[in-house]
Amino acid sequence: MSSASHVGHSRLQQKFRVGVLGATGAVGQRLVQLLADHPWFELTEVAASERSSGKKYSEAVKWHLDTPNPATAGSLIVKDLDPTLDCDFVFSALDSSVAGPAEEGFARAGYPVVSNSKNHRMSPDVPLLIPEVNAAHLDAIPVQQKNRGYGSGFIVTNPNCSTAGLVLVLKPLADAFGLEKMFVVTMQAVSGAGYPGVPSLDILGNVIPFISGEEEKMEEEPQKLLGRWDGSRFIEAGLGISAHCNRVPVENGHLECLSVSLKKIATLREVREALRNFTISDELAALPTAVKNPVVILDEENRPQPRRDVNAGNGMAAVVGRVRECPLLDVKLTLLSHNLLRGAAGAALLNAELLASRGLLSRSRVPAADPTLAMPMSQGAE
Repeated sequence: MSSASHVGHSRLQQKFRVGVLGATGAVGQRLVQLLADHPWFELTEVAASERSSGKKYSEAVKWHLDTPNPATAGSLIVKDLDPTLDCDFVFSALDSSVAGPAEEGFARAGYPVVSNSKNHRMSPDVPLLIPEVNAAHLDAIPVQQKNRGYGSGFIVTNPNCSTAGLVLVLKPLADAFGLEKMFVVTMQAVSGAGYPGVPSLDILGNVIPFISGEEEKMEEEPQKLLGRWDGSRFIEAGLGISAHCNRVPVENGHLECLSVSLKKIATLREVREALRNFTISDELAALPTAVKNPVVILDEENRPQPRRDVNAGNGMAAVVGRVRECPLLDVKLTLLSHNLLRGAAGAALLNAELLASRGLLSRSRVPAADPTLAMPMSQGAE
């Protein structure tokens, strides 16, 4: 798409009106927080389950973040999940138990849906997006709209929180050397389980070596993210991936130990340089949430650490350390990313900014021509 169609910050005359579905949950709260002073987006609607509907947001939400609930959000009345919200597009932070049909309903009604939920990530015509990695996958949106009979609506997803940091680090390695197979072990923060999350007597002084569905996501999602869109379908990357996922007593930040086999021989210096020199395009650099260097390299032998490094790049960077030779594969390293920012709310926000800059967020909703003909996207999604 030509740069002429991009909406730079200085050219955005009126903020897009935004709704947040699942606004009372952990990721929904983080989205509300991030939208409070956003230069392009204005929060105008919040929606949640029936038990919250009709209440002021300040009364319906049990606020968990360090900063106060924004006053402009607190006065909003929580709506139910009916696609009649007064906004230009919606973020979905819904639980997967309800996200599938709810997101489809909003897309059919003409709303672009920027989803953090898992339901549609692997659907064959839905972009699974990390802007720094696979912005070209947005070319699937017209095909999705045609397949589903949608008007102006569509669904774009961001990946699982542990996949997000992993693939951000894999991308420059894939570009420079090619990837064959990898082995990854995660140590994932308790905030990734939402609120109230993991019972304290289960996690304090303990490690839980199982997170339901997590290993499957980490083994499947990078195939799509690092693959390509051929004009009609996504072609997977064809990588060998083995993942072990663990819950640890850390508040925020997923730490991952990665061993990877490269297609080309590379020195450790070349690997570090490929990661250190990974920069984003001018198009992405113009987005408010983007960071110029999304991979940060630390040279200390005992870094990264969640307590010290999780907020690098305002929580949108992946932090890499301990780059060294692997006696089984080629290279091994440790990476860290913020699971609620790079892995969830911040990822969705960056995706929406890219959609806005490419003119894909319409201010006039066009519903499906005939909603009865729109194929349910949940079929084959999981």
